[in-house]
Amino acid sequence: MPTYLTPGVYMEEVQSGARPIEGVGTAVAAFVGFAEDGPFHTPTLVTSWDQYTRSFGGFTQGTYLPHAVYGYFANGGGAAYVVRIGGSADDTSAPAVNGSSARQNGAVAQPVELGGFLFAARPGVSGVSVEIAEAEGENPPEDRFRVLVRQGDQVAETYDASTRKNVKGYLLTQARASKLIEVTEQRGASQTKPVAQTVAVPDAAPAPAPAANGEVARLDPAEYVGDAGARTGFAGLETIDEITMVAVPDLMSAYERGDIDDEGVRTVQLAVISHCEQMGDRVAVLDTPPGLSAQAVRTWRNDEAGYDSRYATLYYPWVRVFDPAAGRNTTVPPSGHIAGVWARSDAERGVHKAPANEVIRGAVDLELRLSKGEQDLLNPIGVNCVRAFPGRGIRIWGARTLSSDPAWRYLNVRRLFNYLEESILLGTQWVVFEPNDDRLWSSIRRNVSAFLTEEWRRGALFGQTAAEAFYVKCDRDNNPQESIDQGRVVCEIGVSPVKPAEFVVFRLAQFSDSTSLVDE
Repeated sequence: MPTYLTPGVYMEEVQSGARPIEGVGTAVAAFVGFAEDGPFHTPTLVTSWDQYTRSFGGFTQGTYLPHAVYGYFANGGGAAYVVRIGGSADDTSAPAVNGSSARQNGAVAQPVELGGFLFAARPGVSGVSVEIAEAEGENPPEDRFRVLVRQGDQVAETYDASTRKNVKGYLLTQARASKLIEVTEQRGASQTKPVAQTVAVPDAAPAPAPAANGEVARLDPAEYVGDAGARTGFAGLETIDEITMVAVPDLMSAYERGDIDDEGVRTVQLAVISHCEQMGDRVAVLDTPPGLSAQAVRTWRNDEAGYDSRYATLYYPWVRVFDPAAGRNTTVPPSGHIAGVWARSDAERGVHKAPANEVIRGAVDLELRLSKGEQDLLNPIGVNCVRAFPGRGIRIWGARTLSSDPAWRYLNVRRLFNYLEESILLGTQWVVFEPNDDRLWSSIRRNVSAFLTEEWRRGALFGQTAAEAFYVKCDRDNNPQESIDQGRVVCEIGVSPVKPAEFVVFRLAQFSDSTSLVDE
């Protein structure tokens, strides 16, 4: 209390007792995969596709991370953390080759810079030179030029290239087919037409030594899982509280290349689920292996994977999107696009709305168009299907978790509880070390009730009145003297979440004019 010694008027600020609880964010994704540039094993925040390309490069054939991030932002995502794997944490610029860092393996020599492009010899290649020449024809566009790749005195490869990224003739796109050179963009530099010249490309170091079985050393599931102490893999995401979705799209690219087998896929996906369960504030967005029929997915889900978690979801089939790196449509895992739809649904309707019956932007087709009968096999076992409907586009047509517990069957219920728990947790930190008495309990009840009342008004809780939608109990009944002596405050909260109308049934009956359905 202040001390007053001199007569006068004094002003004091006092606490009103109301400490509003603010809702936390619900749509921050985390992606783990391969990229052509950027730091390894460092969660990097990106808020747009342009920011991603500046940090990690653009589309690369054989990787799904760029497609996932692009699909996330195209469908309404606002912020995401990206973890690039395939190299050591100390290496920040080596391109990923077959899921591993070529520079880490000592396979990339010092590149040559021409017009903002970096030319390097492929592993094991020597005696290569690059000639830049004018494009053929009369009055060619200013962005066009020719690249002649020589090995010794012979011209081995010729490319009609462009500096424009949005055309099929873009130099990086053309050079992907080269067996002699690798071309990347120089970070922080603009790409311009190189001056006509011929330069020698330094020889690359020998290719990585084969493993004992004669094959190049492959990725291990531990590269994805990582280590929480070393801040690697998706285990390094444990220090970031705002993440609410986790996807590993490039698990399937490694599976397609043969770097990881079926057991490795299950190992990584189980580790993602375990990570989400341990954190308790995020949900795993899983992909099925590629090329499976509906019956095969059912068998894989029940007999091989067998996941049972309220913190995980599974989507099928893959979606077809345009691939700028290849200049044609390609099939990619849907997890990145799905995460974007979750974010869009949260922004437009709220986290309590099931993120289903929503159009997937950027999807031009599906790997397999499912029928109602095929979805009848998959929906009861928690496989959320993506369906194509005539005149309505490609839509998510499922909103279930992989839990066998009916209480946690629906995805929106799980995500709503994550939101409520995290919001109340952060909004009541002021309670710690306050005097543990009736006034504190009353303040807790008042603040939590005000927060839940607002959520009920938004439609997140079920009930005609607030009393039907939730209750908050924090008094002497659940805070006896023994609990007070131990320094604990117990507040019991019960909520009635809204659940989606998954099966809409209209009962239609026949009646004649002489028969009334209403008793008078």
